[in-house]
Amino acid sequence: MTTARDLPSESLSPLAERVEHVLAAYDYEVSAAIDAIDAAVPGIGGLFEPGTEPAELRAAIEHVLAADDHETRVDRDLAGETAILYVDGSSRGNPGPAGAGAVVQDEAGESLLRLARPVGSRTDNNTAEYAALALGLARLLAQFEPARIEVRIDSRTVIRSVWEERADPGAQFREYRAAVVALLERAPDDDWQHLADSDPNPADALATVGADIAALGPGG
Repeated sequence: MTTARDLPSESLSPLAERVEHVLAAYDYEVSAAIDAIDAAVPGIGGLFEPGTEPAELRAAIEHVLAADDHETRVDRDLAGETAILYVDGSSRGNPGPAGAGAVVQDEAGESLLRLARPVGSRTDNNTAEYAALALGLARLLAQFEPARIEVRIDSRTVIRSVWEERADPGAQFREYRAAVVALLERAPDDDWQHLADSDPNPADALATVGADIAALGPGG
């Protein structure tokens, strides 16, 4: 069974990779993971604070990873309902530091999961879009048992490959597409909605956070 921790990954700096391990420990709930790192940094420093010394940041990350409690709790059941999944990928420079973001909402629009991960330090936008869809589906299906999943996505490339033409996307994306297809096979029913550039996408900001993490480095 594919989980978020089994998803394909690209090259990251040692520091970005350790932050990704913290995200994985928190099931990619980005706020909980970053808050934990920030709380472990002495003083007013934090993951994205320029004044934080690299040694302090590395020590904080290792402290968080060594902790016993990484639990994230969602007191909501989507059984019999439609789960709304927003996904987005971001690549700064295309290729460049890339991140994936996903938001799971209920039918009323309440956000239940806010997920992010770095994808690669020199990765293109299409790869980030596939990674975002795989991340969102993996976490959604691990947490909930909805009757239906509606994916909201702005990538026509991914839509054509996964739902419309269902064609081989080429070697670069084959592993990501296979992960997405395997996850969709576990969903009782699914559909997609294409988002125009002007449509709001709550996953956009999370993909940017993922790209910010991918840009961290070198660390180690």
